[in-house]
Amino acid sequence: MTFSQTQTAHSQLRTLLILGRASNLPTVWSNCLAGWILGGGVQLGRLMVLCAGATFLYTGGMYLNDAFDAQFDLQHRPERPIPSGAIRAATVWKWGLTWLLLGLISLSLLGKVATLLAVLLSISILVYDAIHKIFAFSPVLMAICRFFLVLLSASAAEEGGVTGGTSLSVWSALVLAAYIVGLSYLARNESTHAPLRYWPCVLLAAPVVLALVVNQGGFQRRGFLFGFVYVLWTLISMRHAFWTSQPNVGRTVSGLLAGIVLVDLLAVGGGTPAIGIIFAGLFVLALLFQRVIPAT
Repeated sequence: MTFSQTQTAHSQLRTLLILGRASNLPTVWSNCLAGWILGGGVQLGRLMVLCAGATFLYTGGMYLNDAFDAQFDLQHRPERPIPSGAIRAATVWKWGLTWLLLGLISLSLLGKVATLLAVLLSISILVYDAIHKIFAFSPVLMAICRFFLVLLSASAAEEGGVTGGTSLSVWSALVLAAYIVGLSYLARNESTHAPLRYWPCVLLAAPVVLALVVNQGGFQRRGFLFGFVYVLWTLISMRHAFWTSQPNVGRTVSGLLAGIVLVDLLAVGGGTPAIGIIFAGLFVLALLFQRVIPAT
């Protein structure tokens, strides 16, 4: 392979990774791991299938997001792959739908409940992609996608799973959804440059509230520790948008996206030392990926 061919292959690979917003994949995997743990997961094989299927669905959703947004990006984000001419819109449509189909096929191997939730998640992804630029409450749709992902992950566990409205997996999914709503409303300012508002930040406190409620007795100290780490990172991320002379909303959003892993860590209370190390690794991986591939 010649040098020019190597450069072309590298450029094409980068285009595909940018389309899929691959830097956010560690947060998808952390959602899967958290839901799987909360559902009582045991078999690692099922977790691997779950992560693969979720990766396919997420990637398909991101591809289709750019496909639907091609005209908007032409005016507001011309550097994106389609308006910049790096890839044809028809190709993005084809790959996006293919990834979604592969995700559904993979997740159908995990049982009837998982299949149903995978279908609901896929529908939510498509609805979000299609109308998020014209629907004022589109952050709620994004939150619903993550909500279904956590429930799907819990249902993929061998025992426990989604057992009802009081299940910790359900409450954790709701708290993650609240976090995503707050994050997504902040992210909308990145492309529209609308005035920043503080109220979405209130929703970012939801994970700490749940952690303080559910972590009692011997788990309380651990809950305070992880809660402190989460709050510290959230404040560090938010200062780029609110407490600086030159606001950088994109940097705040990227930091909060990586913070999804910390939300999941709070949900499971850290788990065993090995589980805590895995979540820490996913958090660092998300930050490292962001240095190479834009998170938004």
